Amino acid sequence: MTAAQRRGRKIMMTPGELDAFLAGQRTCRVGTVSADGAPHVSALWFLWDGTALWLYSVVRSRRWADLRRDPRVAVAVDTGEEYGELRGVELSGAVETVGEVPRSGELCAELDAVETRFARKYFDLDTLPHDGRHAWLRLLPEKVVSWDFRKLGPQ
Repeated sequence: MTAAQRRGRKIMMTPGELDAFLAGQRTCRVGTVSADGAPHVSALWFLWDGTALWLYSVVRSRRWADLRRDPRVAVAVDTGEEYGELRGVELSGAVETVGEVPRSGELCAELDAVETRFARKYFDLDTLPHDGRHAWLRLLPEKVVSWDFRKLGPQ
């Protein structure tokens, strides 16, 4: 169950706007907490399927180590330069690993559609090339907060 957005309702995205926005963006910023409590933020490509945010992460990374120890994550996707153009979404919750680690292309029905869409989005291919360095993380967000300052009108 996703928590309802309480603040900024005037500028929050509708479910359709949120889906279209996330489908059209390419890069997110993933926030994790290291073992010593230090925050860590890194950029990553993602796929939104309408319910879950899929992250394809290098398994020998600080991000991966942080999330294996503590699966809680905050992810931000945003765009815009001028104040009245700012749009974005923050998703938070706990990630889970899907498929083998690292991913070698072993059959996994749960990843078929995800990998096909990801390959098309980022590589213009029908099949995702597996390099044995990445694995999938799925975030079923517990909380989603969105904003679209264009809804405020001329400033």
